[in-house]
Amino acid sequence: MYKVLNLYACLGGNRYKWTDCEVTAVELDPEAARLYQERFPNDKVIVADAHQYLLDHFQEFDFIWSSPPCPSHSRVRVSQKTRENFKFIYPDLKLYEEVLFLDNFFKGKYVVENVMPYYEPLIPAKKRGRHLYWTNFNLPNDIGERKGLSNMIEKGSIKQLSEFHDYDFTKYKGTQRLNKMARNLVDYEAGLTIFNVAKGLITRANREVPQLFDNL
Repeated sequence: MYKVLNLYACLGGNRYKWTDCEVTAVELDPEAARLYQERFPNDKVIVADAHQYLLDHFQEFDFIWSSPPCPSHSRVRVSQKTRENFKFIYPDLKLYEEVLFLDNFFKGKYVVENVMPYYEPLIPAKKRGRHLYWTNFNLPNDIGERKGLSNMIEKGSIKQLSEFHDYDFTKYKGTQRLNKMARNLVDYEAGLTIFNVAKGLITRANREVPQLFDNL
């Protein structure tokens, strides 16, 4: 069985359509972890620091997906810097620690996903839609994100986001803002495409247009 580590798992947007795999999910928010377990009862769910868990357990898996927290990198921070009581913070460089670590020590396939930052990425990444992906395998230029995703992220209500992601976000009773959680969820079709490429189910050979693949 293909062993997968899903870090900063939240509610499992990326994981929703994965099949034929054994998934260990790590999430620090106990309420999000509870709902993830409810949504994916066959997954092993661990409430822990994903960054440390990666270091301690990376060798146990065939595929690792990591989506570290994005607020300290987001372009939104720059757009809000003139607001009263704006809190200045350093970008959280654990993102790049994980990319460097996985690229040099992990023998399987990996994905580290994050938002487009307000600075030039410190390590070159693959830009797809509104996100950056660091991987050790080629990604198709079209990763299958559904039409209307950008508009949904910018303007969608909780009800609309729930319908789009096929999940009722109002179940969540924790401390995170619902709209933030819902808008940060990875599109499940993109998650499926990337997962299938990593497993070798989608390759240059079985794509009709080879140019769909690109190193960057």
